[in-house]
Amino acid sequence: MSDEIRPCCAPSAAPADVTLGPAPVVPGARSTRGQVPIPAGSFTMGDAFGEGYPADGETPVHRVELPAYLMDATTVTNAQFATFVKATGYVTDSERLGVSAVFHLLFDGSAADVVNRVEQAPWWLAVRGASWRRPEGPGSTIAARQNHPVVHVSWHDAQAYCTWAGKRLPSEAEWEYAARGGLDGARYAWGDELMARNRWQCNIWQGRFPTHNTEEDGHLGTAPVQTFRPNGYGLWQTAGNVWEWCADWFDPTYYARSTLVSPTGPDAGEQRVMRGGSFLCHDSYCNRYRVAARSSNTPDSASSNVGFRCANDATAAGG
Repeated sequence: MSDEIRPCCAPSAAPADVTLGPAPVVPGARSTRGQVPIPAGSFTMGDAFGEGYPADGETPVHRVELPAYLMDATTVTNAQFATFVKATGYVTDSERLGVSAVFHLLFDGSAADVVNRVEQAPWWLAVRGASWRRPEGPGSTIAARQNHPVVHVSWHDAQAYCTWAGKRLPSEAEWEYAARGGLDGARYAWGDELMARNRWQCNIWQGRFPTHNTEEDGHLGTAPVQTFRPNGYGLWQTAGNVWEWCADWFDPTYYARSTLVSPTGPDAGEQRVMRGGSFLCHDSYCNRYRVAARSSNTPDSASSNVGFRCANDATAAGG
C-alpha cells in the first residue's frame, strides 16, 4: 500500500511483484434486476459553487446530454456480491494481494495483522486478511451486514461483478446525472443545505476527524444501503456511505474538453473515477459528499470505504 492518498479516500494499492490484472468472469445474460429508469435529458455537470478541490478537476461547469438508461437503486450489497462469488469462484484483488486498507477506528484483529500505517494518513492501516468477507480485519465478519454495501472491492472486482450480472459500471456523467435525481445545479442530491429538517441526509463523519465520531447520523462505518431517503430518481445514498467506482479513467483536465453528448472520459489513464464520498467525509477537510465532487484511485486499489453500483442501457432486457 502506497502513501498516495486524497484525504478521505483510500491509499492506492502497493505495486505487486506480479501484475494481477482482472480475473476472468463469464458474461451473464443482461439483467435489469434492482435497477430504476433514468430519463433522457441534459444537466449542468461540475461544481457550480466553487467548493471543489482544484486537483480534482470539478470545473469548468458544462452541459451534458444523456439518453435514457438504467441505474441500480442501491450500491451492490454483501449478499449480492456473495452470490456472485459463490456462482463464479471469483477471488478479489484484496484477497489475492492478501492485504487491504482499513480505517483505524474500525480495525478488528491483532497488532500482528497490521502491515503498516500510511505515513501521510495514519488513520489508514494496511491490514493482512482484510477483504470483502472480513472488512475490518481477520476478527470481523459480514454475517449481520448482508444489506450493507460490499467494500474492499477494486475497480477490477466491480467490473467482474458487472460482467457476471449482465450490467456495467456507469460513466461518470451518468453517475452524476442519476445522483442529482433531477435537481440540476444543486449542491447535494437533496438540495443545497446539508441538514434537511434538522436531520442528516447521508452517512458522513460528525465530530473530530480522525479520532472521534459522534455518530449523530447513527453510523461509524457503513450503513445499510437503504438508509436515509432516496433521491428523485429512486437512488439511495448517492452521498456518503461508500465511494462508488465509475467506468471512466480520471483526468483533472477532462471537463475542459468533454463532449456534450454522452461523455465517457479520457481514452487512457492511471486511475479510475470514484464518486459520492464515504462515511469518512467531513466538511473540515474533505467535502466530497457534494454531488459534483470527484476522486480517483488505481484500478487494483480497495479499502473499507469503497464500493460500487451498476448501470445498464435502457434497451436492456431480462431479469
